[in-house]
Amino acid sequence: MRAPEELFTLHGEATLPEQPILLHAFSGFVDAGAGVRLAAEHLLATCEHRLVATFDADELLDYRARRPRMTYVVDHFASVEVQEVVLHEVIDAMGQPFLLLTGPEPDYQWQRFLAAVDVLVDRFDVRLAVGLSAIPWPIPHTRPLGLTVHGSEPGLVAGHVSVIGEIEVPGHVGAMLEFHLGQRGVPSMGVTAQVPHYLVQFEFPRAATTLLGGVSAATGLALPTADLEPAARKADAEVAHQLEGNEEFATVVSALEQQYDQMTTSSGSMGGLADLAAGGMPSGDEIAAQVELFLSSLEDPDDPEKQTDDRP
Repeated sequence: MRAPEELFTLHGEATLPEQPILLHAFSGFVDAGAGVRLAAEHLLATCEHRLVATFDADELLDYRARRPRMTYVVDHFASVEVQEVVLHEVIDAMGQPFLLLTGPEPDYQWQRFLAAVDVLVDRFDVRLAVGLSAIPWPIPHTRPLGLTVHGSEPGLVAGHVSVIGEIEVPGHVGAMLEFHLGQRGVPSMGVTAQVPHYLVQFEFPRAATTLLGGVSAATGLALPTADLEPAARKADAEVAHQLEGNEEFATVVSALEQQYDQMTTSSGSMGGLADLAAGGMPSGDEIAAQVELFLSSLEDPDDPEKQTDDRP
């Protein structure tokens, strides 16, 4: 393996407190409803931030799988946008700095990339790493989205109930980083939004607000979501419009609403499907099958229709 330190370029020193939190949010693979990408973009659009490090895109990305966006004006190419994996120092709403590692999921050199992140984690003495992801779930868009919380230590998931037992899925960089850092002794966890399975290929801002709320609850960071609400309400209205005159779609949503409400009533909790472990819920195998189907549909990196981070 070539030196991992050569995979990134530092841009000055971060003014971080001792032992900051690191959030990592990679778009493209386990990003149902583009919730991860929208959450990361929202943080950089609404919070004060400063670039700390840039990773070498030529080493990590397959340009044919995620072709750079270019602008053509009349008779010439005027600009090009090459995606990058970057590390920012971000200031939350209460003035608390944290690190945000974001960008497209790397296509190449995963082991070297993990080693490079190790260098940065050690350099800034990161005390907790939190990954963002989003998966399909049997839930209607008319009800609060749930969260799956997972982590390297029992204390990180205390108070959260899992309805999934054992499942084997294709690996992705966010999960590998969570596992890798946990193996190194760095407390590492993930917050995964549960997105209505029929909306996974569309931008669904409600997934982003759910992710940011989950991260805030898990870490104490004050992550803003108010500016996402107009987009979330607009998306909700567009989905509702699609229900009109579509009897098949309306039937599916109605059945999911009844299932959700029955389970919520039987559990006595309004915490969403993530908190419901009994009484009418689809089995772990059924949920796992939906997750695996979604992930397998994204496994071909050369098929642009299976790249959820592609924008319209």
